[in-house]
Amino acid sequence: MTDPAAAALGQSAVAEDPAAARRRHAELSAIIQEQRWNYYVLDAPTMTDGQFDRLMRRLEELERDWPELVGPDSPTQQVGPLGASFAAVEHPSVMLSLDNAFDYAEVKAWSQRLEHLVGAERVARSGYLCEAKIDGLAVDLVYRDGRLVQAATRGDGRVGEDVTANVWTIAAVPHRLTGPAPELIEVRGEVFLPLAGFQDLNRELEAAERKTFANPRNAAAGSLRLKDPKVTAERPLTFLCHGLGLGLIAAERLSEVYDRLSQWGLPTSPETRPADSVERVLAWVDDLGQRRHRLSHEIDGAVVKVDDLALQAELGATIRAPRWAIAYKFPPVEVTTRLLDIRVNVGRTGRVTPYAVMAPVEVAGSTVEMATLHNAAEVDRKGVLIGDTVVLRKAGDVIPEVLGPVLADRDGSQRRFVMPQRCPDCGCELRPEKAGDADLRCPNQRACPAQVRQRLVHLASRAALDIEGLGERAAEALLADGVLADESELFDLTAEALLDCALFRNQSGALSAVGTKLLEQLEQAKRRPFERFLIGLSIRHLGKGVAPQVAAAVGDIDELAQATVERLTEIAGVGPIVAEAVVEWFGVDWHRQIVRRWRAAGALAAPPKPSSATLAQTLTGLSIVVTGTLPGYSREQASAAITARGGKATGSVSSRTDFVVAGDNAGSKLAKAQSWGRPILDQAAFEILLAQGPAGLTESTEPA
Repeated sequence: MTDPAAAALGQSAVAEDPAAARRRHAELSAIIQEQRWNYYVLDAPTMTDGQFDRLMRRLEELERDWPELVGPDSPTQQVGPLGASFAAVEHPSVMLSLDNAFDYAEVKAWSQRLEHLVGAERVARSGYLCEAKIDGLAVDLVYRDGRLVQAATRGDGRVGEDVTANVWTIAAVPHRLTGPAPELIEVRGEVFLPLAGFQDLNRELEAAERKTFANPRNAAAGSLRLKDPKVTAERPLTFLCHGLGLGLIAAERLSEVYDRLSQWGLPTSPETRPADSVERVLAWVDDLGQRRHRLSHEIDGAVVKVDDLALQAELGATIRAPRWAIAYKFPPVEVTTRLLDIRVNVGRTGRVTPYAVMAPVEVAGSTVEMATLHNAAEVDRKGVLIGDTVVLRKAGDVIPEVLGPVLADRDGSQRRFVMPQRCPDCGCELRPEKAGDADLRCPNQRACPAQVRQRLVHLASRAALDIEGLGERAAEALLADGVLADESELFDLTAEALLDCALFRNQSGALSAVGTKLLEQLEQAKRRPFERFLIGLSIRHLGKGVAPQVAAAVGDIDELAQATVERLTEIAGVGPIVAEAVVEWFGVDWHRQIVRRWRAAGALAAPPKPSSATLAQTLTGLSIVVTGTLPGYSREQASAAITARGGKATGSVSSRTDFVVAGDNAGSKLAKAQSWGRPILDQAAFEILLAQGPAGLTESTEPA
C-alpha cells in the first residue's frame, strides 16, 4: 500500500470542487494529526520537519481557497496533538453484546436452537470457531483507506466515547494497515493489560503511594480513559481483535477473516480454535479452563461462534446480541479458609497496612497464606473477625482478596481486630498524615527499622539500583547487626564492616562469596543512570514513570535540590503533587545527608550526556527494540546509545518497530519480531546501525 503521507506530499493543495476539497482537507488533517502524535507523544517522528511544514502549508493553502473548511478541529487552529476528549461518537454499525451461558447444558441448548432455525446439516457444515474471552475493555476501531481514524469504547452499543488519542499510544494497534485494505473497515477487539504488566503497574502505583487497581480489567479501563495520553502511553496496554463491524472482506468464514486481519498487521488471539461439533467445542472450553491461569492475560470464559459468514448473516441478531455467538462464563474461583490473624506491616514511607494471615489454601493455581486488607476502615467494611471462616478469591486471578466472613461458621470464639496505636517496629505513636486520611502512619521516618529496611529493599530493586543480594533478609541483617544505621551509609560498606554481620561470614569467619558479591554489586550500582537514583531515594510520587523526565531536565542532584515547585512543574509529566513532594523531600536535613554521603562515596554523579553535536544522528525517527544480552552493553547503555543518535529505544515489538536487536538468550520479543516480519540485527549489525544508520546495513548484516 502506498504511504499516504508520501502520497500527500506529492499532491497539490488545489481542489476544483467542494467535495474534492473536503476529501483533501480530511486527508491532510489526518496525516498532520498523526505526525504531531508521533512527534509530541510517542517521540518517534516519521517525517522530517521540512516535510511536515510542507503539509501544513498545503493545508493552509486549501483553507484559504475554501474558508468554510476552517473549524476548531482543523490542525491549523491547534497547537500540538489532540488530547483525550472522550466526546460521544457514533459507531458505524451497532456494537452488540453477547448472550451468556453458565454451564455446558446452556451451550448445548444454544447449539440446538441454531439447528432448529437453519437445520442441523448447515450448522455441521459451518462448524464453530472458539475463542478465549479476554477480560478487558471492548473497543471499536475504524480504518479508512488503511489509516486508523477513530477508536471508541462500546458505550451503549450505538454511541461510545472517543478514545482515539489514547488508542494511538498502544503499540499493538497499527496506525496504518499493511497491504491493500478496504476503503472502510471497522474492527472490534479488546484492550487489556497482560498480567505481568498489571503487576508491574500496581507495584509502581503502590511505591508512589497511589491507589492500586483491583484487577487487570479495571487497570485497562482506567488507563485507556486517562486525560493525558502520555501517561496512557506508559501503561503496558495491548490489543487483540475479535470481530468486524462494517467492511467487506473476501472471505467465507470468520476464521479466514482473522487470517486477513493478521496480514494487515492487526493482532488476533492465538487462543482461537475451529471445532466441527458442540462436543469438541466443550472439550476445548474445558481444556482452556484448565489452562486459564497459565495464560499471559486474564480471561473470564470462552466465546463460541458460527464460523460460516453467510450463516451468521442469515441467523441475524436480537435487539442486544447476535444469535450466532454465545459466551461461556467460567465460574468464579472462590475458596474458604480460616482467618488466623490480622497483623500490620509498616511500609517505607511509614504507612501502616493491615493484612490477613490465613490457613494456606490453593486458589487460582497457587497457594495463598496472606492478603492485604488496606486499612482499618476496610477491615470494618468487610466485617471479618479473627478466627472467622472467610471467602477468598484472587482479584483478577492475581491479587489475593478477602471478600468477607462465612457468618454461619461463627461459634463465638472470634474476636475483633484492633488497629494498633503505636508502631510495632519502633513504638512511635501512629497518626494520619493529615485530617481525614484513612491510613495511619509511623512518623519516625528516619529511624523506624521497618521503614529503613523497606527503603533499602526498594533502593536495591530492579526499578532503582538493581543491587543483587540486597533483599529483605540482607537488609534486616545489616540493620539488626548494626552494620548500617540507614541507607545513607550503604555505599560506605567495606569488607571489614560486612564481617560484623553473620549473614556475610563463612564458617571460617572470612567474608563469604555472598558478601564479596554484594560489594561488587554496590560498586556497579554507583554507576547507574541518574534517573535510577531518583527512584531509589524514595521521594513520594517520584517513581519510574516520571523520573526519566526529571533526570533529563535537570543537570544533577544539586540542581534538583534547588529547584522550586514552579521550575519542576515545567517538566513534562510533573504536576504540582510530584513537584511539592520533591521540594519537601530536599527540605529535610537527613535527606540531604543521604545525598552528601552517596556523592562522597562516588555515587549519584549524573553521567555526562552524549552531545548530539559530537554524535551523528544516524537513527533519527527510528524505533528500535533491544532484547537479550549484548556483550559490552547493559540494557540502559544500549538504550542510551540509541537515543543519543536520535532514535527511540522501546520495550515492545509492534508493526511500527524499525529494527529488533537480538542478543544472547533473546526470548519472546525475538519470536514476536519474526512473526511481525521486523528486521532483526545481531550485535555486529547493531554497531553498524549506530555508526552508519540503516544505509550501512546490507543483507549480510540483517540475519533472518
